[in-house]
Amino acid sequence: MALSHGAGTPHRRRTERLVLTAAEETDLDELYALHSDPRVWEHLPSGRHTTTARTARDLAEYREDWAAGLGYWVARLPDGTFVGIGGVRLRPAGVLNLYYRLVPEQQRRGYALEIARAAMDAAAEVRPEAPVTAFLLEHNTASRAVAERLGLTQVFRGHDAGNPDPRAVRLVYADRPLTEAQLNALLA
Repeated sequence: MALSHGAGTPHRRRTERLVLTAAEETDLDELYALHSDPRVWEHLPSGRHTTTARTARDLAEYREDWAAGLGYWVARLPDGTFVGIGGVRLRPAGVLNLYYRLVPEQQRRGYALEIARAAMDAAAEVRPEAPVTAFLLEHNTASRAVAERLGLTQVFRGHDAGNPDPRAVRLVYADRPLTEAQLNALLA
């Protein structure tokens, strides 16, 4: 029996089509394959992982996030097929950042929105005081569409400091107004 949208505990959720589980060490190989695939870094090529050590460091951070109550899930179909990763992480100034990255073969099927909705539900349950944000590049129209379909509002548009592309424009969306300190911490 499929559970309703967002059903489960924060560490494990079942959506209409996906099983979401807290990222674990056993997920390293699939996460590295995802994060090292240049096709998923079309909008930020410099973000691509070039070593498993980089992915392992990120995975350790994801596990620490879950120890604090909320983090990124590994998304799979009920048959175990790896779809990607997504969820929310606590960022500076008490702001949650929404994230999703899907293997190319699983893109354009609505899974990013499904993961993002589950993440919004989990955030409301676990950290209702924390704003949820989406930190994305302007030319990433698919991510922008997900943020807008979630009902997030653009709260910032400007230069993407630190991006190797000097023309890059950063957008920040949020589920509520951000304080100047929160926005500055995100952009630092």
